Amino acid sequence: MQPRRPPARRTPGRPPGRQDGLDGGPRLRTERCFLRLDPRTLGGKLAQAATIKGATALGVPVVPNAIGRIDLIVAGSVAVHPTGARLGKGGGYSDLEFALARALGLVDDDTPVVTTVHELQVLDEAIPMTEHDVRLDLIVTPERVIRTPRRQPKPAGIFWEKLSEEELAAMPALAKLHRRAHKPSSRRRA
Repeated sequence: MQPRRPPARRTPGRPPGRQDGLDGGPRLRTERCFLRLDPRTLGGKLAQAATIKGATALGVPVVPNAIGRIDLIVAGSVAVHPTGARLGKGGGYSDLEFALARALGLVDDDTPVVTTVHELQVLDEAIPMTEHDVRLDLIVTPERVIRTPRRQPKPAGIFWEKLSEEELAAMPALAKLHRRAHKPSSRRRA
């Protein structure tokens, strides 16, 4: 089997019963931060839609709560460890996309998180993980499929204390959810 170079972008999820996919928009910069990719409207441009540029050009922006249940997440990875630890591009946006979907009830602890990498990207050295990092359930290489051990639950939502005001301001979907979650009670005391 000849290894292939992976596409620049992966499709992070697909609602059950649908044949379309979703892609996280660049750095969650807009309120409609996910791109719906429907094969019925792509006109055979599936390979193009699997790239960052193609997904941006062909996808339809949607707000997170219009997505529906996500039954699979495919996370892009720079390097992985057989325990399920992964390194992305370093911005933490994949973890934030998962946290946003978790906070909205679109994913849960049983939603599989998968990545595809070249065998050379599977490291023997440990990859440090934090409480907000999402572990992989499956790692797929051209040579094998690695089922990772389930040692702990996936993050239960957004770690608001880890986000600065500037980061929230740059990610409107998260800022809106933050305002809703931290809205002062409107009840008056008697």
